[in-house]
Amino acid sequence: MAGPLDGRTVALAEGRQLEELAQLLEAEGASVRRYPLLSILDAPDAASVHAWIDELINGRFALVVLMTGEAVRRLVGFAERQGKKEAFLQALATTRTISRGPKPVAALRELGLKPSQIAPAPTTEGVLTCLQEEPLAGLVVGFTLYGSDNPRLSKFLVSRGATPRPVLSYIFAPASDDVRVAELITLLAKGAIDIVVFTSSPQVERLLEVATKSDRIEELLRGLQLARVAAVGPLVAEALRQRGVTVSICPEQGWVMKNLVRQMARQ
Repeated sequence: MAGPLDGRTVALAEGRQLEELAQLLEAEGASVRRYPLLSILDAPDAASVHAWIDELINGRFALVVLMTGEAVRRLVGFAERQGKKEAFLQALATTRTISRGPKPVAALRELGLKPSQIAPAPTTEGVLTCLQEEPLAGLVVGFTLYGSDNPRLSKFLVSRGATPRPVLSYIFAPASDDVRVAELITLLAKGAIDIVVFTSSPQVERLLEVATKSDRIEELLRGLQLARVAAVGPLVAEALRQRGVTVSICPEQGWVMKNLVRQMARQ
């Protein structure tokens, strides 16, 4: 029996959960093209990650903001390699935590933990909404980064008299060479891709980087107009819209891959 996506060609930019996402789409009948734009690596500055973990274990943080599930998993890995996994988990369990959406919640659940509070939206703005009600003066607040600094969060904490302590536990690196990424641009421009799926804003940056280097940015943007563009959540959707890309598929809530596939299958 044909699935709801039968006959559709779907291009995936996902890296870490590429096969999981591909299988979900293939179960709905889609023909999947795999273009993992980025891979995720441990941050090269291990010393600063270990120092942050030690601060958490030693009770330095009054509050910890967990921005991504990947950050939680990477921190566990760093702690485990130092022989401090149990101490890290105990500290995380006894420290007040705010989760920026469902992915950190899922990562905590894998560890048998749950956050003290979940931001109303999986964005920095959502986190700031939670922090508005917190008495922060004189406190040290730890928070995880994803790919780059978060000056907005840092400035807010400083303005409220808190000391921000960010940690970068992972980085993004190219997963496909430029030639492979250029192939995706060509297929988009030819109208050979029905749906292209983005699951993180750095994927968008990588695609645009290659298009810019090869002087194909206009070709890429035309191709993205021919395809339907799917974003896993509001952050990715906003990154695309800021670059003039129309996002036609994005879950209104529950920003995880299963919900994205369900919405794609309904349209």
